[in-house]
Amino acid sequence: MIDFSKIKTYPIEKRGNKAETKDFSRIGELEKLIPDIFAGKQFKQMVDATVLAAKNKRTIIVMMGGHVIKCGLSPLLIDLMKRKVITHIAMNGAASIHDFEIAYQGATSEDVQKGLKDGSFGMVEETGKYMNEAINETYKEGKGQGFALGRKIVDSNYKNKELSLLACAYENRIPLSVHVAIGTDIIHQHPSCNGAATGETTYKDFKLLTDSVSKLEGGVVFNFGSAVVLPEVFLKALTIARNLGNNVKHFTAVNCDMYSQYRPNVNVVQRPTAEGGTGFSFIGHHEILIPLWYALLKNKLSEK
Repeated sequence: MIDFSKIKTYPIEKRGNKAETKDFSRIGELEKLIPDIFAGKQFKQMVDATVLAAKNKRTIIVMMGGHVIKCGLSPLLIDLMKRKVITHIAMNGAASIHDFEIAYQGATSEDVQKGLKDGSFGMVEETGKYMNEAINETYKEGKGQGFALGRKIVDSNYKNKELSLLACAYENRIPLSVHVAIGTDIIHQHPSCNGAATGETTYKDFKLLTDSVSKLEGGVVFNFGSAVVLPEVFLKALTIARNLGNNVKHFTAVNCDMYSQYRPNVNVVQRPTAEGGTGFSFIGHHEILIPLWYALLKNKLSEK
């Protein structure tokens, strides 16, 4: 049998270590509570990259799915928009619907299973009527869907306009783009939907996002909860920006979601940063991760 007595050992002080007490969580300010180990260290590095981009007035794009709105996180993003930290918001169609309904009545997110039984899912009159009305009118003006919905809310007497990302972007002249696929959103079910208007206005917004992506060098792009549409749209916007000769290689790409999914990880974090950027992926609930990011970011920005 093999002789274990000849096994060689060495002093512990000569071994490298991945965890040391200097990196442990410390009682004190919020940043100190997060250990400088593994994801904790990466999260703080991501915040620092955002702070640097904001202080240098670089492009900071936040892409999002509808869940971000449903989790009640709009006030945090609106504050960062007003502080000129976020320079572009990109939504999928679900996010624009939830944002619009919050502005209109202060509530959103129906019981899909219940409505599906009798065909009433997505058929509330006001959402389809007013959103399609805004899109159809703006189509004739040659404007985008984000502009259309933002203006509609601002010009209305809706009760909760101050909680709308669409309205905030319109009022503060911040680019906000809405990216839809025909048939993915409840307002496409309504007779007031105009396919040509829906397609053309979201195409205008694709160009608007591509313009922001072309200026992303030294900036940060976030993907909060869009599993398919925005990762795919971002990848195409980036290739167009580079195709047109823009230097877009050194930026930070961040994905935050409840699950690890192929497109956000590959098309937002990995492929786009392969030329010299930095990518981060964080798994967790939006209602925890985004407030933590916001709090650390706000503290860092106020230090100056």
